[in-house]
Amino acid sequence: MAVEEKYISYRMYLVAFVIFLMAIAIAVKLTNIQWVEGEYYRSLAKERTVRNFVIPANKGNIYSSDGSLLATSIPNYEIRFDALAPKAEVFEKNIAALSDSLALVLGKSSNYFQNELRRARATNNRYYLISRNLSYTQYIQIKNFPLFKLGAYKGGIIVEQKTVREHPIGKIAERTIGYERKVGEGTFDGKGIEWAYRDYLNGKDGKILKQKIAKGQWKPIRDINEVDPQDGYDVISTIDVYIQDIAHHALLKQLQEYEADHGCVVVMETKTGAVRAISNLGRAQDGTYYETTNYAVAESHEPGSTFKLVDLMALLEDKAADTSSVYDSKGGEIRYSGKAVRDSHKGGYGKISLARGFELSSNTVMVQAVYEAYKDNPSRFVNHINAYGLNKKLNMDFKGEGTPYIPQPSSKRWSNISLPWMAFGYGVSVTPMQTLAYYNAVANNGVMVKPHFVSEIKEWNKTIKKIETEVINPKICSQETILKLKEVLKNVVKKGTGSKLYTKEFSMAGKTGTAQVNYSKDGGAGKYYASSFVGFFPVDEPKYSCIVVVHKPSTVNNNYYGADVAGPVFKRIAQKIFTDVPSTNEIKNINKKIPKQEQSYNTYFATLQKQQTKIPNVKGMPGMDAVALLENLGLKVRAKGLGKVKSQSLQAGQTIVKNTAIMLELM
Repeated sequence: MAVEEKYISYRMYLVAFVIFLMAIAIAVKLTNIQWVEGEYYRSLAKERTVRNFVIPANKGNIYSSDGSLLATSIPNYEIRFDALAPKAEVFEKNIAALSDSLALVLGKSSNYFQNELRRARATNNRYYLISRNLSYTQYIQIKNFPLFKLGAYKGGIIVEQKTVREHPIGKIAERTIGYERKVGEGTFDGKGIEWAYRDYLNGKDGKILKQKIAKGQWKPIRDINEVDPQDGYDVISTIDVYIQDIAHHALLKQLQEYEADHGCVVVMETKTGAVRAISNLGRAQDGTYYETTNYAVAESHEPGSTFKLVDLMALLEDKAADTSSVYDSKGGEIRYSGKAVRDSHKGGYGKISLARGFELSSNTVMVQAVYEAYKDNPSRFVNHINAYGLNKKLNMDFKGEGTPYIPQPSSKRWSNISLPWMAFGYGVSVTPMQTLAYYNAVANNGVMVKPHFVSEIKEWNKTIKKIETEVINPKICSQETILKLKEVLKNVVKKGTGSKLYTKEFSMAGKTGTAQVNYSKDGGAGKYYASSFVGFFPVDEPKYSCIVVVHKPSTVNNNYYGADVAGPVFKRIAQKIFTDVPSTNEIKNINKKIPKQEQSYNTYFATLQKQQTKIPNVKGMPGMDAVALLENLGLKVRAKGLGKVKSQSLQAGQTIVKNTAIMLELM
């Protein structure tokens, strides 16, 4: 018995000791929590009950130069249903009416919604999707439906709002307007105006402190925000919606007709460099075209014959040749280091002037002129190209600008054929935008300006920043050279390779180009053509410059040349701008007097001034004048036909009776 009591006593001591150790451990843990980890747990508790929420700033809009909305942010709503929130009797009372209402707005049957809502309640679904991508109007409408109008706790409605970016004019200029998107946690990427001007457009988000109450619901702790959101500024682009529409559809039509791979067109204001239209269209697998890569800015490639303007400018500036200098096209083929340079016209052009060689885009003439002038000092020619800025990027606001390539005589890549090949646009690489800026400098009397897409940053009606015209080169060459270049560019359209585009209605100047692309790869298997046309209009006082480039047009009908493929796009744009664009519609010589018109008016006025009691003789008068005259005398006039009055139903000299009908026959 004593042994058993002793054993029990040991066990009690052991239990007491364990409890003592546990008490010490608890005390240590409490002390640790209080003094060591206390701050962490206090902050964790606070975070779970009190939290700063972001108040998104309203993103600024993007407008066209004429005030049209190109990009704007609109609220987008998603409606979900907490099927366990409503009480059973409330749910049963409202489900039929709610289902009927949802059917009217969302296009599915009432039975469908009633079955889905019952299934959600039966499966304890607290996050059932009703609909997403709803407009504000739809959201307000659904919010006031039976059951849902009772709110989140009693009606179970869950509303989630996000902001989406919309382009009201659709896909036109979509690539230039661009986008900004989240690509990772805290990482963003984008293109176009949206990305380049994001610091202005996005504004600054605000903060508000909220406390958790229940069921994932939070309420503000105080009436004022911790930080008020600052809305983004509006960006005013240089894009003219009307010109953009013309350019887009003119390019699209030609791409479809020639089943081309892709193409671009840019219309730029000569004096300012403001881009009024830009379209970049690529072909999808189903044959449709859509805005993809910004080819005009990003695609650097061999330009072909449009590069020949560099030849002519350098030769004239150095007085190494003149427009009247004569060259022999040598049957349309010449060779350098065993490599042939050929004219597109078989047999060549005989002996012609340098200007005529440019107008006809003769490779043999232009290459001979450059080679003879610079073979002993190629750096002199290349330095001209560098001075024109074609060896470096334009440093535009958009990211992804293509890198140009101009061979330098000092580099290892320079060879015996580098100089002659450069002369007809091969072995070099430039972007369409660079080529346009260069031609625009000729149109702008030698002043090279940087192309730009944004004119102003605004906060409502207040200008925050104005984007001024940036001059890259104040004088690219002498005025004497400019005048000669303008003349030959005009003749390209009038009597050269662009003669199919010529019209007496409005003047254009420019240069055709047809380049073989990828001719040196895969043994020539991947070779295709790039057709281009670049120039300006009208010739005497250029207002716009324009470039059109079409890659990989169909060669089925052997009709892939710049004048045939790209030229019509240029002409269509010029024609439409000067006939349809509201900003270019103006009446010239409005005050000029026309003798016949003056005589007709004076006769009418003199007749009208006489106190008439008798019906006048209106035979031979213009119909409009006769009608006005007779109606002013109180007669009811009916006219048949067009032109001048042939006969009248009431004879001249009869007494006028007010409201009497008179019929006029016109011829």
